[in-house]
Amino acid sequence: MKYEMKKLGIIAGGGCLPKVLIEECKKQNREFFVLAIMGNAEKEFIPEDVPQKWIRIGQAGTGFKLMKDENVQELIMIGTIKRPSFFDLMPDLRTAAFFAKIGTKSLGDDGILRALVREIEEEGIIVRGIHEVLPELLIKEGVLGKVKPSKQAMQDIGRAIEVATALGKLDVGQAAIVQQGLVLGVEGIEGTAELLRRCKDYKRKGSGGVLVKMRKPQQDMRVDLPTIGDKTIISAHECGLEGVALHAGNGLIVNEQETIKLADKLGLFVMGVDPDVYR
Repeated sequence: MKYEMKKLGIIAGGGCLPKVLIEECKKQNREFFVLAIMGNAEKEFIPEDVPQKWIRIGQAGTGFKLMKDENVQELIMIGTIKRPSFFDLMPDLRTAAFFAKIGTKSLGDDGILRALVREIEEEGIIVRGIHEVLPELLIKEGVLGKVKPSKQAMQDIGRAIEVATALGKLDVGQAAIVQQGLVLGVEGIEGTAELLRRCKDYKRKGSGGVLVKMRKPQQDMRVDLPTIGDKTIISAHECGLEGVALHAGNGLIVNEQETIKLADKLGLFVMGVDPDVYR
């Protein structure tokens, strides 16, 4: 999708995706400003020489003022946010008013993010998705590396898609791990890394086991797309899984070539899946 390159605000959470976006802005000679979230964003991925400010997650009022002062016209929210920090904050008046307005019924991840997008756009700032700037981050359908899933893995993928989709409809999580038809675990507030860590203890004897990550059915494509990268592959290998599947065209794969190379080395398959194929 092509559009006029206006000054971009980057709300940066954890992981390397903020750095990827920063590098793309530099490549395009596009003006940008980084608003990094303390306790989530990592300094190693936000170079000191780029325009930036760091705020607590509860400082929405400060964040809006900074973006206006910087004449930010478009905004992308990217990187992981530790979900418990939404409740472990000392909110400024703007943040307190925001939570009062959306009410307790919207306090799932997706509910909060959709409400936040509306709040930002009411300020006259257009919210974009990272895939609008870097469409190549969206995973393609099919097996991406040299390792192919077994027949059992394909069956487990179908079961995991069913479970993850149901989970997403309830705005709970995006991922499920299935082995030999048995659901070993589903993602909640803890995130994928912790899901993989605890499921290591639940694996049955024998081969197999897959991690599947799906975009929630009602989820806005502009925020919090399911994502995998080299850390996911390493954790899946340590868990003893056969491979990882991600929602094709709806999930992000970070540093695709390096991630696939690592998966091939460790003997794991990586693939993009269309849920409609498994219905």
